This record gives sequence, C-alpha cells and structure tokens, in this order.
Amino acid sequence: MATSTSSTSSTSSTSKRTLYRLTGVAPTVDAMFDVLSPEQLEAVDAQLQFPEERLGVPALLITGSFEQPVASWCGEINRTTGCEVSRPVNRSAGLLMLAVDGEVYAIGYDQGFRLVPDRVKDRRFGLGFVIRRVDPAQIRDLVAHTPGGGRTDITLVPGGTPVWSLGVQEHAQIVRRLGGRLDGMRLTIGQDNRTKISSVEGGTGLRMRLGVDAADLVADIRAIAGVLRDETPSPALEFVEHIVPVKDDGLVTRLEERLDDLLGEQPDGRIAVAVPSDHWDDYAAAQAFAIKVHSKDAYLTDDFSLEYVLNRARVQRPGTRFAALRDGTVTLYSHTRAEKDDVIWTSHVLRWIEAEVALGVRRFFLLDGQWYEIGEAYLAAIRSQVERLITGTPSVDLPAWVLGDTERTYNESVPDLRPGYVCFDRDNVRTALHRGNGVEICDLLSPDDVLVMVKRAKGSDALSHLFGQAVVAVQTLLHSPEAMDGFARKVATARPGRGLAEGFRPSKVTFAILLKNGTDLTADTLFPFSQVTLVQTAKLLEAWGVAVEVTGIQAATATPSRAGIRRLAA
Repeated sequence: MATSTSSTSSTSSTSKRTLYRLTGVAPTVDAMFDVLSPEQLEAVDAQLQFPEERLGVPALLITGSFEQPVASWCGEINRTTGCEVSRPVNRSAGLLMLAVDGEVYAIGYDQGFRLVPDRVKDRRFGLGFVIRRVDPAQIRDLVAHTPGGGRTDITLVPGGTPVWSLGVQEHAQIVRRLGGRLDGMRLTIGQDNRTKISSVEGGTGLRMRLGVDAADLVADIRAIAGVLRDETPSPALEFVEHIVPVKDDGLVTRLEERLDDLLGEQPDGRIAVAVPSDHWDDYAAAQAFAIKVHSKDAYLTDDFSLEYVLNRARVQRPGTRFAALRDGTVTLYSHTRAEKDDVIWTSHVLRWIEAEVALGVRRFFLLDGQWYEIGEAYLAAIRSQVERLITGTPSVDLPAWVLGDTERTYNESVPDLRPGYVCFDRDNVRTALHRGNGVEICDLLSPDDVLVMVKRAKGSDALSHLFGQAVVAVQTLLHSPEAMDGFARKVATARPGRGLAEGFRPSKVTFAILLKNGTDLTADTLFPFSQVTLVQTAKLLEAWGVAVEVTGIQAATATPSRAGIRRLAA
C-alpha cells in the first residue's frame, strides 16, 4: 500500500475533485482505454502511464494538454485596439481511471474530465450518494428541472438551508444536482487538519474533497461505494429517487416510436430545449453552436436552435426521425469563428431536447437522453411525505379522547389532565383585518409553545378545514404584529408567569387527529385526499420555517369524573 511522502506533508491531504462512476466498462486497463476517443487522445498528445502498483488496483493515467497556438481573443483585440497581440493557450488535461472492487471510476484534473465519454457515465452516481449523506437542513445547491416547459430552477444558498424551504415539487420535478454539507462520514477529509469544510455536490459526478495519497483515495472511493450499496436515502431527500428512468426496453422502443411520429408534426410545445445538466458551464462559455442533423454541413448560430433541429427532423422519412436526432451532433465553440481550436464540447442532439409523450393516460418525458415516467412517482412521493409527517413519538403529550365527548369538551379537558397546556379552542384573536370572529390560532398550546390543532375526522372535509386553519393562523402570527400581540396577551393571562418569549414566532405545528372511531392513524388509514392536502400544507409551513408533525389521538370508552381528573392532575 502507498504511504504519504514528505513532499505532501506540508500540504492538504485532500483535494476537491469530481469523481465519476462508469457503466458498462470492465474493471481492466484494456477496457478503460477502449472507451476513450482516439481523436481526443491525439488532440491532447496523450501520454499513458499505469500506476497500478502504487494504487494497488487496475489503473490508467492519461496526461496531455489542449493547445491553441493563438488565443481566440487575440484577433478581436487587434481589431479593436490596433495592437498586435499573440498569446497561446495551453490547458493541461489529466485523467485517472481506476477499478475498485469491480467498479470503474474516473477523476479529471483540469480539462481531463473532457476525456470521459458521456455515454459511459453513471448519470445518477453523484446524486445517489448526496441524498444518502448530505444534511437535509444544510442544502446549498439545487438544480431541479420541470418537464413540460424546458424550465430549470437553480438555487444557490452559500450558508445552507433546509431542503423543505426550497419549494421542490417532489412529484413533478426531476432533481439533477444537489449539494450541501456532508452528514458525518469516515473519509480522509475528516482527518485533514488543514481543511475542515466538508461539502459535497452530486449530479452525474460527485464533487467533494478526496484523499490525495493513493491509499486514502482508494479508501474514500470504497467508503462512497459502501454508502450507495448499504444505505438508504435520507427521508427528507428520498423523493429524488421516486422519479426513476424507464428501464423496460420494450417501453423505451414504444416511446421512441411515438416521439418519431411527434417529430413529423408541426411544433406544439411538447418538445423544448433542455441544456445538458453536467455542461452548464460549457453552455455559458459558448459563443457559437454548430448543429448537424442528417447533414454534411453544420448549421452555425449563437445559441442552440430548436427550430433548426425540428425542421431537419420533420423532413426525414417516418421511422428515421428519432435516429436522426440520436445521431446528430451539437458542437460548442469558444469563439464565433467556430474553428477546430475553439471547440469546447461535442454531444448528440438528443441531449439538448426534452419531449413529452403520452401512451394512453400515462405521461413520459425525455430529458438528457433518458426517459422518465413522472406520474408513476406521484403516489410514492405523497405517501413518503405522509409517513415522514405521521410520528409515533410526538413532541406533545395528549390524553385519550373519550368517544362520546365533543371536540370542545376534549380540548377543555386537556389542561386538567396535562398541566401546562392551555386551551384556546374558539378563543380567537381579533385584528383590524379579522374583525368578525377573529382567527383561531390553535386549539391547544403546549408547555413548550407548540401550536396544536385538534380534530375528530370522519372524512377529508374536516381535515381540509384543519390544515387550512393552521396556514391562516401561522401566516397571521408571522405577518401581523397586532395578532401576535393579541395572542401573547392571551397566553400571559391564561398562563401567568410563563408568557411567550420575547420575539416569539411559531416554530412547530402539531396536527392531533382522532380518526373515525379511534382507528390508528397511519399512511394507510388517512383519507387519500387528506394525504395530498396534508403534504401541500406541510410544504407551505415548512417553507416558512415552521416544523410540522401529525399524531393520532387514542380513543377511550369511559370518562373519569371531574374530581377524578383533578386528582389525576394533582
């Protein structure tokens, strides 16, 4: 095994790199070499080395450089200033490919990542690791795509924010990249005394600090593989995997045939532009795009032209249109002259479009060359969130509900049975905006100031009202100083000596529900429509920084006397 050398003793033992996992590549040096492009290797004047002894695993190292005798901007600045300028461009490129426990990985150095063919990259590798190991409360980077309109939402929060505050539509968006703070893991970064920042970004690749020394790098890769193999996603992030690629080859063929038909029709919005998720920087840097669709000559423009692509596809014979896009190319150039030395990246046209296709009532989307079925994920996403919200260990301690009691009777009995609770059922707060009956802030206030909303529900209508009440109550407290002052005065009167803290704002809402005649409250027993409404309500409240939990109230068949209640309370 390799050991650290004195040359690295004064530097960091980790370096931020992007790690790719390759698919369909045998764990041998020959197989690694075979997937590389001979043209690209020639372009960088590649030198090959085989550091297998040092790494202890099959490995291939390619080094070289992308050279340009005269920088693309020299001619332009000469034309602008009259000054003769001639500066070369030489960008280094390094690519390390290694096989660890039967899987092949690749790490690019400087421009070396451009040598990794897109077709062999595991598109979900980085994302799969992140949703298992990032802290859901410290999300810093999110890229989510909404199929059906070509819209991509990019959110950057350097300080980190809870994932539930980002407003991701879990059943209707495809998360393409996610970044945040690593949630405790044994990696080389944890032993690096010089660097304490442990953030990670995951999409196709996994960008994080990896060990520099050979043994450390291999150990880190093994740890990452172990997470993907043995761990399940964080409950707050598992929705990312609900929308999964279509794997059925027969279904994929039917979808391609349907898209082929669609490409022969006049554009109606079902096909849109979608920039490849792992090449946003290349797209931003490009000044010229050369597109070929079943043509020797390229169509040159200053941006990707969907109109040209669709026009070229439409004139192809039926049954060949999809293949024309699959085989067509898009080349990005760093200069408008679009010469060989200006090439940034070349890819297939299919990676640049998204398409919506229907097969009966089922809806599918093509994105980044991969088919997805969005609707199939809807129920899974809703159920997952309901299971997260319904807790068996609630933060509130509520007594059983005697089935013969009304909701008001139950609420009024709680402070006798659970000292410290205050009943505000129908004790509303009135403001200039809410002059009539006012706003019911909560049914019960717990000793640690959780707003408790109580409901006995025989159907979804009652729960819809309950969830709506919570939204109005929280929104009123957050945005109406008059309402907050009124509520604080009520608490101070009802709970002498233990009023609300200075600057109080609601931090948690608990929905306490007696379902039907005492049926246990679970994701299986909660009314389907109420599940959808609950998830929507929780998302809204959590976006305001208010935690949400749901708990079932146990049912009882007999009620103690008031004297008995007082004895129990004592």
